[in-house]
Amino acid sequence: MKTLFTFSLILFATTLFAQKVISDYDKDTDFSGYKTYQFLGWQNDSDEIMNDLDKNRLRDAFKAEMDARKMVLSENGDMAISLFIVVDHKTSTTAYTNYYGGSSYRYRRGGSHWGGGYATTTYTENDYLEGTLVMDVFDAESKEQIWQAVAKGTIKEKPEKRAKSIPKTVGKLMKKFPIPKAK
Repeated sequence: MKTLFTFSLILFATTLFAQKVISDYDKDTDFSGYKTYQFLGWQNDSDEIMNDLDKNRLRDAFKAEMDARKMVLSENGDMAISLFIVVDHKTSTTAYTNYYGGSSYRYRRGGSHWGGGYATTTYTENDYLEGTLVMDVFDAESKEQIWQAVAKGTIKEKPEKRAKSIPKTVGKLMKKFPIPKAK
């Protein structure tokens, strides 16, 4: 049985997101024979963490990418697509030290010197959501995996930004798909 390298999910500063994208496919597979596809759904109920609007945005973005490749959505497609998403709560930390914050120029007998100075450090924490989107593609007949792509990035908090970033992320994820877009 053919197996593909399983991607590490520890990669993201993305979107729904975007990103860092990694893909791999079975080099022995002739993708030109695939004309239809089916969605298997979300693995392990990973869609539970998303609202219905984002699920539909993702599905529509994948459908648009497949349509651009002249692939037809079918209940019994010759290619089966499974999606998986992981969301992690992350905290970024930044610090800045100002070494000139309190320095003053003082006069001293016999000359001058810098004195009385101190440094201040500003420390900031920023909480954000990091998402990992995995697309697995299988040959529907043999059930063997033929392609995988993983996109990682920071999830946009505002729904209107997610609406714009989701199609871009899916486009990046599908960029190296072995079936090119039709011209």
